[in-house]
Amino acid sequence: MVLIDTVYQRVLALANKEQRGYITPQEFNLFANQAQLEIVDKYFVDINQLSRMPGNKEEYSDMVDNLDERLGVLKTESGSLNITGGRADFPIDLYMLGSVFKNNVNFDQLNPNEIRKINKSNLTRPSRNRPVYSITDNGINIFPPSAYARVDISYTRRPNTVAWGYVVINNRALYDPSELKTTNFELHPSEETELVYKILKLSGVAIQRNQVAQFGQAMEKELQQQEKQ
Repeated sequence: MVLIDTVYQRVLALANKEQRGYITPQEFNLFANQAQLEIVDKYFVDINQLSRMPGNKEEYSDMVDNLDERLGVLKTESGSLNITGGRADFPIDLYMLGSVFKNNVNFDQLNPNEIRKINKSNLTRPSRNRPVYSITDNGINIFPPSAYARVDISYTRRPNTVAWGYVVINNRALYDPSELKTTNFELHPSEETELVYKILKLSGVAIQRNQVAQFGQAMEKELQQQEKQ
């Protein structure tokens, strides 16, 4: 977990340096959520790239394990879906689907064109022992449609929407840490610095301060290069 007030104070301190501009709490919350999702998305991209590297060395395996560990807080290994007419809707908090399975049977993912092709032959047609699924808008289609009434899934959920809570006193926003108003980042503590730089980059564009955006972008790039060394 990363404390949102710590990130907010660092962002303000860097943005206000040399009177570069003021970032409102509303703007900060908007950019903070975008930055959090960008970091989570990057986990999936990096894991995919590292896993496909030829001659996967131990150092790369360690990096994959590290990224997978950072995603751990968002992973759900025992979700379930009710099947109606061969279709199931995703959980409202689903961000990235992992596996579809039932008992010891894993479902293969195919696109609609592939499913139409395999349905043309009795030898390749999906069965209860060889089920498949395709992803649709906000859900999945199961084949054969009547084989299962319920399936299990693993997935990565969307991180909670973060918020720097505050109360306004004498026209000044003061931090309110109560759970009703404040929600911290669901990220590994090591991501604090990258959050700061990403939010600075996004904020610099909003307040039309190129130097803020450029500073945030430069620091973010430098941090990413250091992580790859």
